[in-house]
Amino acid sequence: MNKEIEKICIVGLGYIGLPTAALMANNGYKVHGVDVKENVVNTINKGEIHIVEPDLDKYVKTAVNNGTLKASLQAQEADVFIIAVPTPFHAGFKPNIDYVLDAAKKIAPFVKEGNIVILESTSPVGTTEKVAEVLSNNGVNINNVYIAYCPERVLPGKIMKELVENDRIVGGINTQSTNTVVSFYKTFVKGEVLATNARTAEMCKLTENSYRDVNIAFANELSMICDRAGINVWELIELANHHPRVKILQPGAGVGGHCIAVDPWFIVSDFPTDAKLIKAGREVNDFKTEWVVEKIKNTALQFELNNKRKPVIACMGLAFKPDIDDLRESPAVEIAHHLLTEEVKVVCVEPNIEGHKTLPLVTLEYATENADIICYLVKHSRFLNHSITDKIIVDFCGVNY
Repeated sequence: MNKEIEKICIVGLGYIGLPTAALMANNGYKVHGVDVKENVVNTINKGEIHIVEPDLDKYVKTAVNNGTLKASLQAQEADVFIIAVPTPFHAGFKPNIDYVLDAAKKIAPFVKEGNIVILESTSPVGTTEKVAEVLSNNGVNINNVYIAYCPERVLPGKIMKELVENDRIVGGINTQSTNTVVSFYKTFVKGEVLATNARTAEMCKLTENSYRDVNIAFANELSMICDRAGINVWELIELANHHPRVKILQPGAGVGGHCIAVDPWFIVSDFPTDAKLIKAGREVNDFKTEWVVEKIKNTALQFELNNKRKPVIACMGLAFKPDIDDLRESPAVEIAHHLLTEEVKVVCVEPNIEGHKTLPLVTLEYATENADIICYLVKHSRFLNHSITDKIIVDFCGVNY
């Protein structure tokens, strides 16, 4: 641990903020976590977690029991301030950085000379500079504070490992800020910590997820072509990937999550006439979800014609990717909601959550016994090797391949 840095204040205790707080609290730092949700604060202070992530519960329990992690609704003085709040959309896919700027206002009264302020939230280019501007407008002398952007690049399900092992990008509003924040991350990151400027770091995060989105769009478009051609897309991709320079990704019901389904729009919004391919990839992946809905509706109609009754449809999986509980921007949730508007009975299976406000959750056993049409939307490991022989199966994620 850097002896000059003892206290860390992290604003936002969600899928990135809480793991980051727990990791740092287990590395000798005193961590004060801040969230706007009282139930989140109370849960953490009991040494428990409100999200599903392997090993996170152990980190949080240990840190709380040791007194190195506490949560609150209010910020307090620290040596390092980290902003890890959501960055959703305004209408029309316009980036919404209101939570980021509000967080900057909340910490401003506590930021003093020599402190570090880090933005980790995925943000449009120029947001770190706006954070500095908010701090300056709220009485902080930013010439005496180190301000930088350092995006997370972790995989849900492996966050605690990848926070330590993955390379990180640090971009400061000036060289001194960059170097200071690089030194801080090196105290707990085993991967390489790469230095740049704030705008490049912001664009790097957006670029990484846009790259993946475009490549997934290729797979999703290919899956729709193969459906029309009567070709098994998963067999096709497996064969094509034997080419030494081809690595096609797996198709699915669309693209979800807080990064890949969102970040490309940040580039498109700022550069609408230039980001043609990035926009096209985003549109293909959004359309794939609509295509899945129509495919299921057509299957249901055919069942009704054959059986003189409407079917029971089981939506298998609601998370945005396998084996997690995160439903943000999930195409499976959108599909299930669409189907609920039809005159059919819909049940949903999501083994990683206990309940849902608007969707009817049932067990895997209930769905496979009572549904007429089984729609695989997410490739959860619980669904693999689960033999179903007497149902209509519509597989959008390769569970049965």
